[in-house]
Amino acid sequence: MDVRVISKADVERLLPMGECVDLMAEALATLARGDAVLPLRQMVWQPDQRGMIGVMPGYLGSPPRFGLKIVSIFPGNAGTGYDSHQGAVLMFDPQVGSPVAVIDASAITAIRTAAVSGVATRTLARPDAGDLAILGAGVQAATHLEAMATVRTLRRVRVWSRDRSRAQRFAARAAEHGTKVEAVADARAAVEGADLICTTTSAKEPILEGAWIAPGAHINAVGACFAQARELDTTAVVRSRLYVDRRESALAESGDVLIPISEGAFEADHIVGELGDLLLRRVPGRTAAREITLFKSLGIAIEDLAAAHHVMQRAATQGVGTVAPLGEFLPEHA
Repeated sequence: MDVRVISKADVERLLPMGECVDLMAEALATLARGDAVLPLRQMVWQPDQRGMIGVMPGYLGSPPRFGLKIVSIFPGNAGTGYDSHQGAVLMFDPQVGSPVAVIDASAITAIRTAAVSGVATRTLARPDAGDLAILGAGVQAATHLEAMATVRTLRRVRVWSRDRSRAQRFAARAAEHGTKVEAVADARAAVEGADLICTTTSAKEPILEGAWIAPGAHINAVGACFAQARELDTTAVVRSRLYVDRRESALAESGDVLIPISEGAFEADHIVGELGDLLLRRVPGRTAAREITLFKSLGIAIEDLAAAHHVMQRAATQGVGTVAPLGEFLPEHA
């Protein structure tokens, strides 16, 4: 059997943001319809807690897609030249179980995570939202800038990082691509008056306070993905109309949700619903112009499968990637 190996550069070329936003919307709607199998991810930490490996298997129907993502998460990689998320998406033939593709997971994760935020923004943010604040200046900050520009017309962009020089480099790179970005000195200055806010950091303690958030803002919180870590303080979540990619995952893994619950600030029903249910109009979205909406993203395997399947099909059509034999077909059983 042949397996196609697809690199980071090829993923970036074959998975444009606009297409990925639509792919993610359909994947989340398919999940909400019940045509998916999605266990909680499994995690193995190194003894010194320096890094971990996460395993995210799943099945997504319409059409059938079957596989898993294996990704390492090393938060300390920020600013080192290594991505904090590295790994591979492994795709299998859903009919016979043969492995068919090995695809770079860093690019898949970076693009599909921002694309899901694009779905949330397109669905929940005010139509005139365009004053963007990005907290964090890494890989996800860059893809979120692209995603936000895909679904809304941006009037102003501010970026903040705990490392001021990283924010300045981010702004300089954006300028090279024709986007003006202001690097600001503190997080509060970044979000003041913003109606779009993306938190994309590796923070374990809150970097966004509820008191700073302007009425009518929409927030995409994507950085904290463990039960003990959060980017938003309790007030920020209490003030917001809260949506998630998957309720079960949020109530098992999201510190942004679990810590306020443990404090008694609200209960699990503070989650209005999943994005898929919102897309199918099973739950209401924004109800007022001055309402604050919050999408808490954890990233789920069906998003990786939808993106990887799209890349795999494009790669096969265009002859992209390296095809290598991996095992044999047994003709005597044909």
